[in-house]
Amino acid sequence: MKQILQSFKTGEMWLADVPSPLCKSNGILMRNHVSFVSSGTERMLVDFAKRSLIGKAMKMPDQVRKVIRKIQTEGLFETLEKVQAKLDQPIPLGYSCAGVVLEAGIRANGLSKGDRVACGGVGYANHAEFNYVPKNLVVKLPDNVSFEDASCATVGSIAMQGLRQCELHLGESVCILGLGLLGMLAVQMAKASGCRVIGFDPNPQRCKLALELGADEAVSGGLVESAMSFTNGRGVDAVLITAATSSNEPVTVASEIAKMKGKVVATGLVGMNLPRDLYYKKELDFRLSMSYGPGRYDPVYEEDGIDYPYGYVRWTEQRNMQAFVDLVSMGRITPSKLVTHRFDFENALDAYQLLLGKTGEPYMGIVLEYSNAENKQPVSRVEIKQPVKSEPSSPVVSFVGCGNFTKAVLMPTLKKMSGYRLRGLCSASGMNCGETARKMGFEFATSKKDDIFADADTNLVFITTRHDTHSTLVEDALKVGKNVFVEKPLAITEEQLSSLEECVKNSSGKVMVGFNRRFSPHAKLIKEYFAKRAKPLVMMYRVNAGEIARDVWVQDPNVGGGRIIGEGCHFVDFMSYICGSKVVSVQATSIKTDNVAVVAEDSVNIVYTFADGSIGVLNYVALGDTNLPKEYCEVYGEGSTAIMDNFNTTICSGKLGKRKLSGKQSKGFAEEITALLDSVKTGREFPIELDSLLNTTRATFATLKALKSGSTELV
Repeated sequence: MKQILQSFKTGEMWLADVPSPLCKSNGILMRNHVSFVSSGTERMLVDFAKRSLIGKAMKMPDQVRKVIRKIQTEGLFETLEKVQAKLDQPIPLGYSCAGVVLEAGIRANGLSKGDRVACGGVGYANHAEFNYVPKNLVVKLPDNVSFEDASCATVGSIAMQGLRQCELHLGESVCILGLGLLGMLAVQMAKASGCRVIGFDPNPQRCKLALELGADEAVSGGLVESAMSFTNGRGVDAVLITAATSSNEPVTVASEIAKMKGKVVATGLVGMNLPRDLYYKKELDFRLSMSYGPGRYDPVYEEDGIDYPYGYVRWTEQRNMQAFVDLVSMGRITPSKLVTHRFDFENALDAYQLLLGKTGEPYMGIVLEYSNAENKQPVSRVEIKQPVKSEPSSPVVSFVGCGNFTKAVLMPTLKKMSGYRLRGLCSASGMNCGETARKMGFEFATSKKDDIFADADTNLVFITTRHDTHSTLVEDALKVGKNVFVEKPLAITEEQLSSLEECVKNSSGKVMVGFNRRFSPHAKLIKEYFAKRAKPLVMMYRVNAGEIARDVWVQDPNVGGGRIIGEGCHFVDFMSYICGSKVVSVQATSIKTDNVAVVAEDSVNIVYTFADGSIGVLNYVALGDTNLPKEYCEVYGEGSTAIMDNFNTTICSGKLGKRKLSGKQSKGFAEEITALLDSVKTGREFPIELDSLLNTTRATFATLKALKSGSTELV
């Protein structure tokens, strides 16, 4: 399918050929008929992407600080490589569209194939021939609402949410400050609500159009005097700022024309240095309107499809979209009167020349029309280059999963190596894998995992998806005899792990988990240093993990498994490798807190007992100073000590002699993948024994049980 993408690094835009997205259980796959170009939000995104790297950095100081910290711990070139991978990620444009449902997921209640719908959401309702959209971002259309009018529903819901924040009542007065697209829609909505409306815009033509759309008054100058006259000297009940400017003038003027105890609501990007004197003396209520409405930025609502109770949250973003469509159906709002330019999707880039002011034409509403849309069908696979022949023993690598870690770490590490062939890349979104596959040199991109597992050439599959899918995808690969590298964790439940264990026994394929730290030169040095020991070891591993919000998918026990299963397994494997023994029992305790924003299980003290008598203490902390290096490990035994500091420096001293390793951070990714590829080439067993992988995973399960029970749990 075709989709508009933009490079965040250079600002370049192009019409890309990428696989169509898959329909997930929680939403719909829709065929686009019309999509709406947001003259405000999209122009801002496009302008930002076209800035120089220095210009972007000046606007993102928090991100710059993170980069500086990474340079200090991981080194300049490694950090720049990760930043480069992030910058190279293409941005999908568009967030408001309308079309027809091609497929409805099993949980998309009330939606079915053939329904005419309006869709919203950044990253979902894209300028693309086909989109996957979660159900709470979809509304059905009345028969008398055209696709063009419906394509404006998301933009319209932004204006509607702004008016809701004004809390206007029948007969009250409102000033719409800025008569662009949002302002014009707000004018019509306010009139439909029985309010008296005065509009302001420095462009007289826009004022004229506002009057035609129902405004009681619209002025391009002298706003304060006009607003006072409009309200018989009392001031307007509310001011809705829909202008986009860095100036503080809109919030200043708003305070002058608002009545005592009035409301000022900002939907657009405006300067917010409020004149305290005016706001204080009138006791004005200043509010920001959050995009489409309640549910926005909440992944539980938008992605998982969990709706807010109707009786408690009357107007969600979806209900705002539906209300907008209903007003269009009743003829109270006429988006088509605001459309100044229509472009065929094949010429979509011309729309952005207009948007960026390259043509000099005035514009307001811009739509993209998908000609012959009804004759087009989604295509899940895109061929990128001709397959090349390779030796029968050579690793032929395909990926299922194309997230940030994959693109920033695994693929760049692979790119530095030779003796293998990249075959297929799969991602359910389609857009992500299509462009990454071209950049990295894959032979095809697909949104269907079966294209990878059924590929006769592929003999090594990298699985780098979300944690809850790992075990199932590993089994799918093993059942057809593929070798598998899966990012940690191997599984997130006992049931998944038991099923996978049985599958491995009956497959010719082998499995390896991405426990890279044991392959680090630092781990190798410590293991060799204590190789001739006769007594158990005492290991203490401190992880300054940093906080992750409770609503992030990693924290969801059904998706990410939580941080002990999702990341703690790394440190269990490291200690197991160092002492050369399996975990047999676990004791654990976490912090106690009533603060609902703090995940208690993210700050824990865990004691692992190993079969050889060694013990390992893992202090996993989410509450520390983020400037402190993340990982630190001390190992004691035979009158000697090894201290590893964040995989930058390891110092060994004592009766076993002195050893030291220092330099740039080395967490073992290159060594891990080298060992994996060598195993595939030679047919040898994979570098980590299956029993060790299973034991490490079960040790993390036992850790969570120990946290709940307060007792020692056996592994």
